[in-house]
Parts: sequence; C-alpha cells; structure tokens
Amino acid sequence: MRAHILTITLNPTVDFATAAPKVSAGPKLRCTEPQIDPGGGGINVARAIRQLGGQAVALVAIGGTTGANLLQLLSLEGVATVAFQGPGETRQSISVTDESLNDQFRFVMPGPVWQSDDVTRALGSIDQATGDGTLVVLSGSQPPGVAKDFPSILAGHVAGRNARLIVDTSGPALFHLVEKPHEALHVLRMDGEEAEELAGRPHPQVEDTAAFARELVEKGVARMVIVARGADGSVLADATGAWHAVGAPVEVVSKVGAGDSFVGAFTLALAQERSPEECLRYGVAAASAAVTSEATRLCDRDITEELFAGCTITRV
Repeated sequence: MRAHILTITLNPTVDFATAAPKVSAGPKLRCTEPQIDPGGGGINVARAIRQLGGQAVALVAIGGTTGANLLQLLSLEGVATVAFQGPGETRQSISVTDESLNDQFRFVMPGPVWQSDDVTRALGSIDQATGDGTLVVLSGSQPPGVAKDFPSILAGHVAGRNARLIVDTSGPALFHLVEKPHEALHVLRMDGEEAEELAGRPHPQVEDTAAFARELVEKGVARMVIVARGADGSVLADATGAWHAVGAPVEVVSKVGAGDSFVGAFTLALAQERSPEECLRYGVAAASAAVTSEATRLCDRDITEELFAGCTITRV
C-alpha cells in the first residue's frame, strides 16, 4: 500500500484514561470506567487527520495481544494501517485525573527493547509504503535500543523515494538531526524548551524563537522549522520568512494529544497545498481544539474549523 500521507509509530501504546476522586498513596483508588484509545505519536497524527476529514496510513510496529488490540482500535476508528512485527509486547500507558484538584497524572511505559534487525524490518516496511510525493511523518518517542540517528537514516530513505519527511521528535534524536543539513527533511517541529536547549540560550520573546528557527532553516536542517510556545502559539520559519500564530483562548480540559493534533492538521493542510501560514494556523487551531476534549479524543473537526477562524497570525 502506497500512501499519500504515511505516519510512522515505532513505539505505539494502548492508552487508558480514567479518573479518581483523589489521587493519594496508600488506599485503593476507585476509578471511573477507563477510556481506551490507540496511542503513540504517529498513530495520533493519523487519528487527527481522520477526524479532520482526511486520510493517512499509520505504519505501526506491533507485538503480542496488546498489539492486536491496538490494531482493532484503529480499525474501529477507520484509520488505515500497515503493521509490521515489532519486538516483545506493545506497551500500555495510563493517565489518571484527580477530580478534587483537576490534576492529571500520566504514567508512560518505555516499550520493548529493539535490536538492529527490528530497525531493518521497520525501514523495509517504510520503503514499501513510500512513493513519489508521500508526506512521511515521524512522531513520538523512539523505542529503547533504537539509535539516535534513526531520523537521519530515515531522511536518507525518504530522499531516495522523492518523498518529504516531517519530524516531531525530542532528546538525543533531535540533537543529532540538527547537526547537519537533510535534503528530504521538509518540516522539523519541536517545543520551546527543546529549542532553548538546542540554542543554548533562553527565548523569552517570539522574536527570539523566530530567529532560532530561521538559523536552522538557513543551515539547511529543514525547509520549515516549527517551534511550539505552549499557550503563546507556535512559530514557523522557512526560506521566505517567519510567522507567529496564536489560537483563541479556550478552557483546557486535557493537554494529551495537542501536539499530535497540531502535526496532523498541519500535515493535512500541507497535503492540500495550502500556504505555510495557513498550515500553521490550522495546526494551532487543531491543538487548541484538542485541549478542550477529554482523554485522548484529539481534535474535533467542527471545533477546529471554528477556532481556525479566530486564530491570529503575524509576520515576525
């Protein structure tokens, strides 16, 4: 199956979201009936695209009974999948909301350890699903055992197939990725803290963030660089300039899935050949829509469209 939008999730999860009257150590915590969703960066991007009226193919590493459950959950949501065998058992993650304080506790498991053969199998599956013009989205954590240079290796594979790569990553993988130019890296996204760590300096103002994003574009790291500034919106830089988009104020219910909703909406707008400024506004609107929903329900299409109209954008 060749995809127009292909999302990659090496470390997927089945997410359980529940709530308790009060979260404290010691007593049994009587929880509400859990909301169970497929999760992991690339999977959530594909789910967001589906909810916004588009279609992406989610390439997923699966293992064991949890992996089979994951595929069933994705099928029920109408998300097309390409599954390949990963090591061990697919992980599970849990979020518990303390109803007395409205605080959310998120317990994220590491996932099974990968070997070199697992990486080779993943790259082979990606190659088969990637064609001319495919938007390949790598999002989420890397499993234990996968080297930090995986995104760079993937960029080489994508370049050989005339496709475009969108990466939303963090930690050592992000640091390795910004060390040199990558022809196929179309979009690189990170959050504000990661940008400050990479730059070695704080970015108190939007202009500081924009200057750093432009530096990476000029260096050839990616054609577009996006930095998320939390409630202060997101900044995008490309060869023609930089923009800052801010969403309308919303009541935050859960921050789970906001970043993935941004990437999903941005990628869908990019596939529709919208301008970078419109793609940025749509991504910010989807992220705002996601935080208004419970658990991992991501971005509602109608709410996203409504918030898109109220999203402001300025050239920096």
